[in-house]
Amino acid sequence: MRRALLVIDIQNAYFEGGALPLYQAEEVETRIVAAIAQARKAGERVVLVQHVSNAPTGLFADGASGTAIRPVILAAAGEAPVVVKQVADAFQDTDLAGYLEGVTELLICGMMTQNCVVFTAMSRSAEAFDVTVIGDLCAAPTEAVHKIALNALASKLRVAASGDIWR
Repeated sequence: MRRALLVIDIQNAYFEGGALPLYQAEEVETRIVAAIAQARKAGERVVLVQHVSNAPTGLFADGASGTAIRPVILAAAGEAPVVVKQVADAFQDTDLAGYLEGVTELLICGMMTQNCVVFTAMSRSAEAFDVTVIGDLCAAPTEAVHKIALNALASKLRVAASGDIWR
């Protein structure tokens, strides 16, 4: 089984000082950095996703500081490809599928749990993979929204903790 870790939208806008700070974003980022290291050590593929808007201004406008992927994530991921998306589903109108050739198990984490994580995990294109959402590696605007989204996802696909993925 070939695994890939898909890291969705760890961008400046979601952190303190950004336009849309999420609940415990910094703690989640720290755990994602550790997970990237574990995935790379295991020889697993890592793919980053970045949301870039079509709009010339506003949240995730191309070139805006809030749109940038966090430097610590880029450093941890090394030469991992970055897939740019414009909608919640990281598969929709992107080249993500090409980076996942040969992958059978897709591990998904990132921001926002209730939006981009859910839409990517439940994408029709994701049906080709054994999908697991890593709950402690995701963030949402509030703890309640995060937990509700994970609970709903768990009725459709596997939701696990990072400690259960890499031992």
